[in-house]
Amino acid sequence: MMRILLFLGTNLAVVLVASVTLQLLGVGSYLQGSGINMTSLLIFCFVFGMAGSLVSLFMSKKMAKMSTRAHIITQPRNATEQWLVETVTELAASAGIKTPEVGIFPAQQSNAFATGWNKNDALVCVSEGLLNNMRQEEVRAVIGHEIGHVANGDMVTLSLIQGVLNTFVMFFARIAAQVIDSFLRRDDEGGGLGFFGYMAVVFVLEIVFGIAASIIVAWFSRWREYRADAAGARLAGSGAMINALSRLKREHEVPDQMPESLTAFAITTGQTRKLMEQLFASHPPLDQRIKALKEAAYRQ
Repeated sequence: MMRILLFLGTNLAVVLVASVTLQLLGVGSYLQGSGINMTSLLIFCFVFGMAGSLVSLFMSKKMAKMSTRAHIITQPRNATEQWLVETVTELAASAGIKTPEVGIFPAQQSNAFATGWNKNDALVCVSEGLLNNMRQEEVRAVIGHEIGHVANGDMVTLSLIQGVLNTFVMFFARIAAQVIDSFLRRDDEGGGLGFFGYMAVVFVLEIVFGIAASIIVAWFSRWREYRADAAGARLAGSGAMINALSRLKREHEVPDQMPESLTAFAITTGQTRKLMEQLFASHPPLDQRIKALKEAAYRQ
């Protein structure tokens, strides 16, 4: 129930913030008679396109804690938690960032994620399975990978890319709908789409363009995984990072237990064979990631 209320509250906040912003910018309706005011439309789409992405970014830590039921370590209760906090602190200092919050979430599968609205106000969480299934040097490498995401500013960059793509999805969907409406109106007897028809066409086109935009976001997500792997290798050692990914590969038959909203920030197997699944995958296959690390170590 709390998740539903939080979701509805987030969306309401986005609408309110966007509406106030549009009023402050003096942007009225982008539809003017049978045409479109391109400037108003672009501002309209930018505000609404970026609003959802940025609100999600600012609430990412809270949502992550709730969805994974993570225990945030404020005072270590045992030697394992003490080691985990010390390791995150050490690697964060090596990466030149402020120590993130540290948490453990209940899952038997080896996994971890990082999130937060900026590199100095982040959250790094590991699963209970990761601590139980891997050696300390491997866990350290996984933490280094997540610290790499934070230090690289991946959460912010991904949100900005998503916001820009949202803008263009909304923008071109409305232009295309207007072109269709104008085409139907070319005959004097044609009445065009009408308001509800126009909105229905916009809705369908946003789905189509949104799918195409998701491919771009997924491509960027896969690219940043290689950078985070390189950071993990640099912070914890190439051998440890390769061993950690190899151990994750041996677990790939077990379905991922991460919430869908966090898979882009978690270490997942990325093992997939179908072309469409590859296009939308947030992570490259582990074989490719291991190969990239070995090639980088060889060149060194």
